[in-house]
Amino acid sequence: MTPCPAREAHRVLAAAAAAAHIGVEGLAAAMAAAAWGVKAPKGVERALRRAVEAARTAGAEGAGTVPARPLVPSRERTQEALGRFRGCRAWLWADPADAGARRAMDDATYTLCVLMGRPTAHEALRAAELRLADGAHHAPRGMDGTGLAV
Repeated sequence: MTPCPAREAHRVLAAAAAAAHIGVEGLAAAMAAAAWGVKAPKGVERALRRAVEAARTAGAEGAGTVPARPLVPSRERTQEALGRFRGCRAWLWADPADAGARRAMDDATYTLCVLMGRPTAHEALRAAELRLADGAHHAPRGMDGTGLAV
């Protein structure tokens, strides 16, 4: 979900598996099943989210060690997830009763939250928008002070 060296990815997966009290293979199986729409056990999702957040947070290695470099999603992956989120949101707005639109929106929201390491859709959307900003210190035209499109 976030580009990183294999060693770092294995460390994150091992931490998530340990927190969920399952093996790395079990975690991988749950993640693969989730890609096909099978809901992962709540403890697995939570453990993975926390492990990714810890890897993204500077100093996650603990006191007295060299801080880990935070994991940051690539611009391309961020654009892809944000585009998918916006497309699903438009689909859901067009037909709120469509169960497929609701499932797609839930999936896109979850993906964006995990990718950006944020617990809520609003925070993940804001983080993605800021990640893709041109680096200007002011909000681009058509955006409010939070960096969200209005």
